[in-house]
Amino acid sequence: MKTNEIENLKIEFEEVKDFLIALGDEKRQIIMIALLNDHACNGCNGLRVIDLTEATNLSRPAVSHHLKILKQIGLVAIRREGTKNYYYLSNAVPEMKKLRDLLDNVMSTMAEGEEEV
Repeated sequence: MKTNEIENLKIEFEEVKDFLIALGDEKRQIIMIALLNDHACNGCNGLRVIDLTEATNLSRPAVSHHLKILKQIGLVAIRREGTKNYYYLSNAVPEMKKLRDLLDNVMSTMAEGEEEV
């Protein structure tokens, strides 16, 4: 295994660290599933915090906190209608591509290691 490959993997892990942390939280996963369900069923109209409190059994402040984190990493966007805010899954393609590339590179490095044995 080449030292250069390992150094590149370290950099790639660092680049997706916040994304992985955000995805790793069970409550945020539940919120994302609710938003995915809304997207599939309603064509991405979005959900309000009150809708997500019912779906997750979390308090409004807790849902807002998790939405803020998901917004920071680009997975959730907001649409405002008057005083109402609707949250929906955004197109976080760059971050997802980085994650996919990292996983591809890890698999490739592992495969190279198996060939050397």
